[in-house]
Amino acid sequence: MLLKDSYDVVIIGAGPAGSATAKTCARRGLSVALLEKRQEIGAPKRCGEGLSTQMLSDMKLNIPQNCITQDIDGCIVVAPNGERALIDFGKVAGHVVERKMFDKWLAAEASRAGAYVQAKTEVINLLKENGKVSGVRCRYEGEEFDIKAKVVVGADGVETKIGRMAGLNTTNKLINVDSGFQFEMSNIEIEDPKKIWLFFGTKIAPRGYVWIFPKGNDVGNVGVGVGMTDKPARYYLENFVKEYPGLRRGSILEVNSGGIPVGGFLQNMVLDNFAVVGDAAHQVNPIHGGGMKEGTVAGYILGDVINESIKKNDTSQYALSNYNKIWWERRGHALERVQKVREVTEKLSDDDFNLLSKSNLAGDDIMELAHGNRLSVLAKALMKNPKLLTLAKHLL
Repeated sequence: MLLKDSYDVVIIGAGPAGSATAKTCARRGLSVALLEKRQEIGAPKRCGEGLSTQMLSDMKLNIPQNCITQDIDGCIVVAPNGERALIDFGKVAGHVVERKMFDKWLAAEASRAGAYVQAKTEVINLLKENGKVSGVRCRYEGEEFDIKAKVVVGADGVETKIGRMAGLNTTNKLINVDSGFQFEMSNIEIEDPKKIWLFFGTKIAPRGYVWIFPKGNDVGNVGVGVGMTDKPARYYLENFVKEYPGLRRGSILEVNSGGIPVGGFLQNMVLDNFAVVGDAAHQVNPIHGGGMKEGTVAGYILGDVINESIKKNDTSQYALSNYNKIWWERRGHALERVQKVREVTEKLSDDDFNLLSKSNLAGDDIMELAHGNRLSVLAKALMKNPKLLTLAKHLL
């Protein structure tokens, strides 16, 4: 085993957030260990695997072609009555990636920057001295051992245990956690495989939506995210597959499921010698549930703050809290606006959605709303229906 007994930084979880933090810290000259409990980084996936070119720009990534399964030039949003809103960029505006390849590439990039990455290494407890985090206890192939660290980072996903072990309150309200269920399917018919497809309606996906993310002409991720309901997400997905003509003959190559944080952002993400990042810190877009970009951007911010703190020999909560400040300025407040959009749209009935689809909302308006912008445009559309005035006021 190549792990050392001490590092400047130990990061738990080799998803995009963990890899971004590790890469940033390593590039700054810190000694870094990036630990992943699963035996294969990137598997199993719990993601629709879509990334826009703008997201990749924000993530400062130029991903290799072998991580891309399909180029995307737009989106088709389908209202409950079947009416469509087309967003067509007329050029490649995003990609559907293969997370098994993408996450491994991100981890490899962290290793190329100088971090040591090791899979199948589970952190089973945190070490503490005088009540402060001082390292991790790990298990690898049945062997248990300790690693000391100046800073420990929890990037262990939506079910994070590390934050709670450290003493950080990472509990989220149930209203802010959706359930996701997805099939990767083959032998399906996709009308336009260069578009991602989003289907709305309280019958097919209460407080959520169904998606089709093409991974080729006849392969794609077909999934659903729903809020609290009396039936599991799987029920809604299976019903949709049975009823949607292009999917009925399809085969299921892979099954993915899990919780999706859709709000409840943490005001504080740090303690002495400790921080959380990515899904573990609820850093996910509340509209579409995507966390790759948010976790990566947060990882860059956190990595820089950790570097500054270690160089000043001060990794106290006060020093690390600069991460809170910068993240809230750059992403937190914008994501809170996105959460407002989600809170409004989840209260709309199917009839309300259908009326909204007839409004003057343009495709780029819809895209901007997903980023927390142009809230007034949605508010004006809602004001056309007297029943929705209260929701419009919530946005403004």
